[in-house]
Amino acid sequence: MKRILFLVVLLLVCVPIAYYYNTKPIKKKLPIISPCDLLQDVVAPEIRNKCRDHRIKDFEFYNQNGNYIKSCEIIGGIWVVEYFFATCMGICPTMNSQLKRVQGAYKDDESVKIMSFTVDPENDTIEALKKYAVEHNAIDGKWHFFTGDRADLYDLARQSFFLLKPAEAENLDYAGGDFIHTNNFVLIDAQRRIRGYYDGTSPKEVDKLISDIQILKTE
Repeated sequence: MKRILFLVVLLLVCVPIAYYYNTKPIKKKLPIISPCDLLQDVVAPEIRNKCRDHRIKDFEFYNQNGNYIKSCEIIGGIWVVEYFFATCMGICPTMNSQLKRVQGAYKDDESVKIMSFTVDPENDTIEALKKYAVEHNAIDGKWHFFTGDRADLYDLARQSFFLLKPAEAENLDYAGGDFIHTNNFVLIDAQRRIRGYYDGTSPKEVDKLISDIQILKTE
């Protein structure tokens, strides 16, 4: 009788424990994105077939404060990146209003940085970007607005972040060059790998970005 009672008690204890461990939600993992996973028009031709080990290249540009910033000097492991230009009257105002939300969600978190690279360096001078940053309440050291040599900016977009595509004549949202910036934000992890793309004009997509940043922080 005691043996039967022991087995009943054991079952009453073990079954709920086993149920909990077998039904608890699986932790979400973000993908690691390679050039071959993307539409070809945003990727430089020479790396379109690369399917593993993609990393963001080192870069050096001036930010809105006139500081010459090297990527290796940026403290913080998680980056949210966009390409834009300050005089853009199309999607850029919406995108940067959404980036203000990202900044607000992680304003006290040193591990998260926002980087806005111009596609129009001839007009987006340091002074112009400083004015733009002030208008968007950008926090120094948290949100960088970068300008520099056009070729270097475009190469970085086409070979690392994949945020430019060939411009179409009827599309007005570009700065008079051969390429147009997309409406995407890209999420980069501490190992400089691409972990997600998000429509920067969609509040719902940016909600997901804010949530996915937290997932990266717990990896």
